[in-house]
Amino acid sequence: MLHVRIGRRKLIGPRRVVRVIETLEPFRVELTGYCYRMLGSGFEAEDATQETLVRAWKAYDSFDSSRASLRTWLYRIATNICIDMQRSAQRRALAVDLGPAGGELGAPLHEQVFVQPVPDHKVLPEDQAIRKETIRLAFVAALQHLPPRQRAVLILRDVLAWQAAEVASLLDITVASANSALQRARATLRDTDPGEPLRPEDPTQKALLRRYCEAFERHDMRALVALLHEDATMSMPPFSWWIRGREAMSAVLLTPGSSCGGAWLEPVSANGSPAYWQMRPGMDRPFGLVFLDVRDGLVTGACTYLNADELLPLFGAPMSSGPSSRMPVDD
Repeated sequence: MLHVRIGRRKLIGPRRVVRVIETLEPFRVELTGYCYRMLGSGFEAEDATQETLVRAWKAYDSFDSSRASLRTWLYRIATNICIDMQRSAQRRALAVDLGPAGGELGAPLHEQVFVQPVPDHKVLPEDQAIRKETIRLAFVAALQHLPPRQRAVLILRDVLAWQAAEVASLLDITVASANSALQRARATLRDTDPGEPLRPEDPTQKALLRRYCEAFERHDMRALVALLHEDATMSMPPFSWWIRGREAMSAVLLTPGSSCGGAWLEPVSANGSPAYWQMRPGMDRPFGLVFLDVRDGLVTGACTYLNADELLPLFGAPMSSGPSSRMPVDD
């Protein structure tokens, strides 16, 4: 007997089963990326993809290549699963979408309230030129404002570059209906600005991130504040609290007795963004997962996910055991 694993499930079967699984498995990353944009959670995206592959494996004998490609068939299954998962789910959001800036920190909210991060390697296929900004937190949060079918149409058309006829076939609608849904979705997202993705070769961005990490490591909050845009935002999920403006952020960062002394930032590949584990002395696990929004040489936003323990199974533990934020850069 031959043991084969799809994700966390072990399947036992003959060589034909192995061939089917080997045929389906190469689609895992792109399907996870699609499901992540649909659902706004890395964990839910993995679960939806796993269910897609299991259903496809069970129904593979019914697949008719004369009616649809294997990719279209798999995306049809994934779309139905994602839509079913959202029927009673709350729309995920960012803190800035939940209420006005300022106020008390309040009690932590359930993780299902927020768009959750995801590692790049789980959602960005190496062999496909998919734009990194389409997995940035702001873009994924904006997608959650769309009805599920509009969301699917926009992702398939504008992110994955499917033809209108392909999308119409997948959703069992007319081409005219698919085009109409796309126009409505685009209108809703017209003012969305996902910000700059991480560009390791961009000297301006590279220098900014180096200065920010070094100022954070030195606990030089004045130097760090100098790198902020005047309208920068700060948030800390799972709290709904957030603030806007360099002055408001300065008041928080320059508070006497701030607990960030001795901490450092460890780079991590997540959401196509400048992202870092925040590490602290004496802790063998990250304190939080930090995302920076940057534009034109300034930091326009800092979002720190404080549910690091919950995210570690998805991301894996950082390798570093000490400060390592000194990133080489051509000044």
